[in-house]
Amino acid sequence: MLASESCAFDLIHAEFIRELEPGEVVIIDEHGIRSEWPFPKSRSAFCIFEYVYFARPDSNLTGSNVSMARVEMGRELARSHPVEADIVVPVPDSGIFAALGYSEESGIPYYPAFVRNHYIGRTFIQPTQMIRDFNVRVKLNLIRSAIEGKRVVVVDDSIVRGTTARSRVVNLRENGAKEVHMRISCPPHKHACHYGIDFPDPEKLLANQCSLEQIREYLGADSIGYLDVPGMVRATGRQMNEFCLACFNGDYPVPFDAKFDKLVMEQRRDQARLLEPPAERLF
Repeated sequence: MLASESCAFDLIHAEFIRELEPGEVVIIDEHGIRSEWPFPKSRSAFCIFEYVYFARPDSNLTGSNVSMARVEMGRELARSHPVEADIVVPVPDSGIFAALGYSEESGIPYYPAFVRNHYIGRTFIQPTQMIRDFNVRVKLNLIRSAIEGKRVVVVDDSIVRGTTARSRVVNLRENGAKEVHMRISCPPHKHACHYGIDFPDPEKLLANQCSLEQIREYLGADSIGYLDVPGMVRATGRQMNEFCLACFNGDYPVPFDAKFDKLVMEQRRDQARLLEPPAERLF
């Protein structure tokens, strides 16, 4: 058996043997299992956003448990961006473990005041802003009595376009939060991903277009703090040169052909759809 994450083996009581190496091709046929390395050896460039957001917390990546790495990111965040507050509130689900770490390191009580509707998917990868805005409203509801009159630290995994984070702050204000302090367990996203992750055109990335103070004003928060790249990497227990950090620092480890760039191909697709007769667009 092979799987993209180790938690799949837990569910079926399979024994975990090892992880595939970068560039390794595993062949399973009538002769058994064998490995080949058809490509030249190159540096590892693991997507660090797997630790921050994509991977399940019950999975292990390169020997490190994802949930423990996220807790450590929260601790790093509390050390680098402390604030006086009454409660630490996670944005579920991916902000939960970072918020636990922030609470443990800061000594501020943790409370899951946002209640998630699990029938709504990931909002930042929805195709239109209208759908994203609607899903954001449906996705989370607040326990008002938990935050009313309190200074709240909200811990989230990331801010991409900013519309979701802004709605969180508005929701907290409407429910009586005295102060709202945003804490993000990864650095600002300033660059597009050309390898497949839906970090869009840089012009649509909030941190690419705005300063930290402008982001704070746009969100309507009393303060904002991002975990820096060294702190994020330290939390994983791995070395800086093992990761792809391109969406944060613009250093792309693998060259990409602009003709086949993900963003360019999406734009071509959208332009082609606009040229279709209206009736055909329904299909």
